[in-house]
Amino acid sequence: SYDNPALSESNSTPSIFTVESSSSLVHNNGFSPDLFPPIRRDSFESAVETGSRKSWRESTERMSEDPAKVAGTSKDVLIGVEKEGSSQESLEERDSWDNKVQYLLAVVGYAVGLGNVWRFPYLAQKNGGGAFLIPYTIMLAVEGIPIFYLELAVGQRLRKGAIGAWNQISPFLGGIGIASAMVSFWVGLYYNTIISWCLYYLVYSFRSTLPWSECPGNVTECTMSSPTTYFWYRETLNISPSVDERGSLNWWVVVSLLAAWIIVFLCMVKGIASSGKVVYVTATFPYLVLVIFFFRGVTLEGFEEGLKHFFIPDFTRLGDPQVWLEAATQIFFSLGVAFGGLIAFSSYMPVRNNCYKDAILVSVINCGTSVFAGVVIFSILGFKATQSFKACNAHNDLLWSQNKTVGFLTCDIKTEIEKSGSGTGLAFIAFTEAINQLPAAPVWSVLFFLMLLTLGLDSMFGMLEGVVTSIIDMNLIKNLRKDVVAAVLCLVSLLLSFCFADSAGPYIFVLFDEYSGNIPLLIIALGELLGLTYMYGLKRFSDDIELMTGQRPNYYWLIMWKYVSPIVIIIIFFASLIKSMMSAATYEAWNPSIADNITLEWPAWCKFIASLLIITSMGWIPLVAIVKKFNIIKWKPETPAEFPEEELKAENEIKPYIPSDRERKWLYWLEKL
Repeated sequence: SYDNPALSESNSTPSIFTVESSSSLVHNNGFSPDLFPPIRRDSFESAVETGSRKSWRESTERMSEDPAKVAGTSKDVLIGVEKEGSSQESLEERDSWDNKVQYLLAVVGYAVGLGNVWRFPYLAQKNGGGAFLIPYTIMLAVEGIPIFYLELAVGQRLRKGAIGAWNQISPFLGGIGIASAMVSFWVGLYYNTIISWCLYYLVYSFRSTLPWSECPGNVTECTMSSPTTYFWYRETLNISPSVDERGSLNWWVVVSLLAAWIIVFLCMVKGIASSGKVVYVTATFPYLVLVIFFFRGVTLEGFEEGLKHFFIPDFTRLGDPQVWLEAATQIFFSLGVAFGGLIAFSSYMPVRNNCYKDAILVSVINCGTSVFAGVVIFSILGFKATQSFKACNAHNDLLWSQNKTVGFLTCDIKTEIEKSGSGTGLAFIAFTEAINQLPAAPVWSVLFFLMLLTLGLDSMFGMLEGVVTSIIDMNLIKNLRKDVVAAVLCLVSLLLSFCFADSAGPYIFVLFDEYSGNIPLLIIALGELLGLTYMYGLKRFSDDIELMTGQRPNYYWLIMWKYVSPIVIIIIFFASLIKSMMSAATYEAWNPSIADNITLEWPAWCKFIASLLIITSMGWIPLVAIVKKFNIIKWKPETPAEFPEEELKAENEIKPYIPSDRERKWLYWLEKL
């Protein structure tokens, strides 16, 4: 930022509530090329509107000309300008997506992940079937889409990663960006482990006979469970009876992890220039496979039993607060908000992009994909349950024919479907067992695990892009190359992910899954909402969106951002807190003697790691605020990106917005208008 020495005294009062336009900083009687506009060092408005000396002169000279001419030539305005001298006097040119389709595919691929395929169907059948769609849709409207829209707008407006964006909004909010990057790092660490497992299964899927289709000899543990269960727990994970029994590294898991991280690095080595090309495949291939599985699933015997279980509502479950809590949580994590990835992706878009339409489109696609994936999954699980039901009846008929009076089984299709489980169990046990019963099983197995692989890679791009972009935007090291950051990040992640590769690794994976994202993401999203609406200013944010899209957010979005979404997050947070305090922290451990899972309590050292995962993420928010409040460390000011405010005003013929008395009272009561 620059200070005008001639005017610094009258404009020296720092304020994070300053909302006046930068146009007021230009003298009406012309522009002197020897003077620079007065800047408030601690004002966000001044930071984002200050460019290089050259860009300010050129834009101001154009503003003094015919507005129509300005509007006609502004389509080619540069989002970033070349670096000239010090970073305070100029801006680096920022990467950009090749086209809008590439950007949308990247965001869709990031939002649509593994959770859409296995977690959503499980939650639906667990929480009332079709009745679950009611709280799911409500939470999408009051929580998911508003935060999704907010993050896309913030990234596009500021043209920074999460750290740079929130540091510009207010010096005291810089910790939100660091917290987002830390959560993305921790979640990406274990998320890529799922991709490594998918690679392992994908390689074995090319065998003419799938190795999980039958037991290896007369193994008691396998016959007591099932071939798919045995292959998952014993052949793939080599799992120990508890988290305290570590064992040695499983070399096949180590090799799979190495391959997974190499793939991620190669796809990200040139930033969006490389990952932007990859999304053409990774974002579209899962839909192709889902469509193929859909037509295969609805032609199988008993598919309707699975769809009944998925869609027929049990309205009595709507009175259970847990159903609403899980619906809200699923929406929150399904859309990928608060990870920083959405802000990073949208920061590469032109300022004239309509982020409002993007937010609506991607959110609808994401949730529609969840429902469609549920149809696909449960049509095949219905087939599996029907086959098990028929085998059960055949077993009982045989006993009847032999005049036996013991050994009869209870046969029920609904019970068979409910055995499907959730999470990794649904993908690597239940679905692989269903694939075993399909003709040409290896073909379906290859398609299925290729789909999971591409779904996981898309989400990994988003999470790691949020980390890499934030590190670059922090500018801790001069001229830091993006490929070097990606290489170091992937290498460190690979080494840390070895903790998932020994016999107790699957339990550490569950520990990361349960504690690395849930609570920190809630706090980050709450900080984003409160910081933007109460510190930066809701009217100023609305003005920014109007400049970029040509239309102001209506009352629905303003009320969601200001009141409803923060209240919903606070309720979810305290409900989760109460639930965790009322029940012991436990995990499911595989017991080989009974060939089934048993419930054990996490040991003290695991609870310490869980606390560490939470603190290392959300602890940055108060820490950075304290450091900046008391000026403990000399924090380098954020170099802003250029924002052609006057050109956008001329293009869209935007007039200053004057709030009504009601709006001043209920929406803008903390802002200087």
